[in-house]
Parts: sequence; structure tokens; C-alpha cells
Amino acid sequence: MPSMAQVAERAGVSHQTVSRVLNDASLVKEETRLRVLAAIEELGYRRNFAARLLATNRSRRIGMVTAHLALHGPSMIALGVQEAGHSAGYDVALVGLPEFSSELLDNAVQRLLDQAVEAIVVAVAHREAAEMTRSLQLSIPLVTVQGVRAGAPLSAGIDQHAGAALAVDHLLDLGHRRVAHVAGPADWVEADQRRAGWRHAHEARGLLSGPELVGDWSPASGHRAGLLIADDPDVTAVFASNDQMALGLLNALHERGRRVPDDISVVGFDDVPEAAFFWPALTTVAQDFAELGRRALALALAAVRGDDEATIEPIVPIVPTLTVRRSTAAPAGRLGG
Repeated sequence: MPSMAQVAERAGVSHQTVSRVLNDASLVKEETRLRVLAAIEELGYRRNFAARLLATNRSRRIGMVTAHLALHGPSMIALGVQEAGHSAGYDVALVGLPEFSSELLDNAVQRLLDQAVEAIVVAVAHREAAEMTRSLQLSIPLVTVQGVRAGAPLSAGIDQHAGAALAVDHLLDLGHRRVAHVAGPADWVEADQRRAGWRHAHEARGLLSGPELVGDWSPASGHRAGLLIADDPDVTAVFASNDQMALGLLNALHERGRRVPDDISVVGFDDVPEAAFFWPALTTVAQDFAELGRRALALALAAVRGDDEATIEPIVPIVPTLTVRRSTAAPAGRLGG
């Protein structure tokens, strides 16, 4: 493996100049910087992490903890933070929890601290996680994502309440009057916020919301809910709290002979890549996970730079958008509007 001294010799500079280039020092002339970078590329030089840490007292590494990476939302949030970190010249050390518990979260934070991360991003949308993150006393910045510490200076999120209201308003505008809801697990902050948005959209028009069934984010739970909904002739529209449950719901409705959207309309949440290929193509709420990752990383880096947390203005939650496809229409015998 080539050394820093070999890079310096190839570029015709001192090893101190190579170090300055690696640490993004602004005092290096552009011509010299490019020559050093060319030498690094030619030799295939890779800087030793421990050596960098000893030389600069900075790891250029951000830690991240998330849970349930098999689900679309958590995995896309993690990807968004990782891509933003890469663009900023930071590695992102990711610890994924198979399930949430205070003990697992605490262990994950300690593992990241052992890796000398400069800040930690926590994206675990469980109620208990909110309590734990508030009580953590760390010597480095802690950024929370997706409503865990909503309104706190170091938090970024997507407005789940507004996204749910978008979905339900779309159905009410089409002429539906009572929208059923397939909710996510009660201990998830996002599920609770989407449930609140569903209810508020009805209340804002003086309407009573339709029946609510609770799932676990899986297609199987959506299918179970769909079998019950299919047997209720009064239900003409359903808002599912994620696209995977909507997929199971659509399957159950097809099995029971309820045509979508002729007999019943369905809206999901997340806009997973497959949503456009459901049958029928799913109307759903889209979330900008890439922007969420950029915002979370920007907060972490602002705190790492030493910006006073009290002076960091809280980031306004990202407002989702509605992607209208073929799974929604006016109820039979009525025109939307």
C-alpha cells in the first residue's frame, strides 16, 4: 500500500502539503492541490483512518442509528443521510436495529461513540425513543429525524400530518364522505401523526371519519384489514398508512370482488418505486427522503462546526406531495368536487 511520503514524492511536494490537501485546507494553491490529487489517484493511496484521527482530532465520520431497515421509510432515510454525508466528505457509520428497545438504542449509541463519530443522527420513530433521546447526555451533537423530537433545534422531519391530510382531502374532494383508515402500529410516531391528519381532514369539513383498523406496516396486515373493509358496503374510500399495507388491501378487495376504483378508492403513503406498478397504479403520498437526509446532515455539521444549538433555527418539516394515479375516483353515481 502506498504511503503519504510516496504521494508527496510523486507530486513533488512535502508530506505536510499532502496532509493539508487531505484535510481540505484552504491554504493550498489549486494547481498544487490538483497535482496531489492526481498522485493520490495514480498510486491508489487510501489514508489510514486512525492516522487521520490522530493528526486532526477529527474523524470526518457521522454516526447514524435507525431501526427496521427492511421497511421503505427507514431504509430511504438512511440512504438519504449516507448520500448527503458522502457529498460533504463524511463517512456515515450506520447501526441498524432489528427492532426497537432502549437497551439496543443505548448500545448502538455507545458503539458509534467508540468509533469517534463527530455527531449522531437518530432515526427511530418509536415513542419510547423520543423519551430516551431527550435524556441522553452526550459530548457530541445528536440530531433526530422524523418527529422524535419535533420542534427541537437539532431535528428534521417530514410533515406526516400534512401528508395524511393531503391523501384524505383528495378523496373528500372526489366526493367520498367517510374515508376508512388502515393505520400503522400505535407505538410509531409517524403512524400517530398520519392518523391525526386523517381525522383532522374530516373534522375540517364537519364530517365523521370512517372506520379505523390497525396494521403492522406489512402487506399481510393490509390484506387482513382489506377483508374486513370489503364486507362493509358503506366504505367507498380507504387511506392506508403505507404502500405495503395498501398492496395487501388491494389484493383483498380484488379477492372479494370490490373493484378499485369503481367501487372503492385506495390511497397509500410513501410512493415506493413499485407503487406505479400495483394494479391499479396506486395514488399515494410521496416523501422527499433525499432532502430529509440533506437537512439532517446539515444540522449535524452545523453543530460539529460549533454553532450554538440555541442559535440553530429549527428546520420546518418537509411537506409531502400527492401522486395521483389510477386507484382513486369519484364514488359511484357522483362526480368529484
